[in-house]
Amino acid sequence: MTAARALHTAVHKEAVFRRRIDVIARAIAAMLPADAHVLDIGCGSGTLAHTVMRLRPDVHIEGVDVLVRPDTEIPVTGYDGQTLPWPDAAFDVVMLVDVLHHTDAPEAVMAEAKRVSRGGMIIKDHFRDGLLAGPTLRFMDWFGNAQHGVRLPYNYWSSRQWREAWTELGLRPESLKEKLGLYARPFSWAFDRRLHFVARLV
Repeated sequence: MTAARALHTAVHKEAVFRRRIDVIARAIAAMLPADAHVLDIGCGSGTLAHTVMRLRPDVHIEGVDVLVRPDTEIPVTGYDGQTLPWPDAAFDVVMLVDVLHHTDAPEAVMAEAKRVSRGGMIIKDHFRDGLLAGPTLRFMDWFGNAQHGVRLPYNYWSSRQWREAWTELGLRPESLKEKLGLYARPFSWAFDRRLHFVARLV
């Protein structure tokens, strides 16, 4: 690892990653029903899910991902990115955290998530509303993910596009949190705004 890349990784971990995990975990933990069995699609290392379970010991989360890492903090099953290897209504809730904007067909991924869930889903993603939203989101995505080889199609939706997709799938937001506070000042002035949301859909 080059010195520049090591610095990049250290800065991202200290300034963004740890706070992001804590803030998102708390938002999700508050939305989960009691004793829920949850599937985390695109769970990565499972760090977020593990943090949620620390906050909510009554909840059990397992993960699924197209690339299963050698060391994960929760049980993770591999899949092809299209069809989840579970029957209909296998889980109480499905969560998708910063996953859908990395896909070419978010509607198809949400439809499959809906199929295996009997109680809806929780989505953390972005709103591309406003002139500078797109460039800002692209920069954040690149800064946090490019070094790890994550696919970056930059497929961000406006709030209107999200709501239209949810309506088409027969989903409605039971709760929607738009002010997350993912970043400390002064970063929050540029990178929080109304760019992030967590929604519980039923």
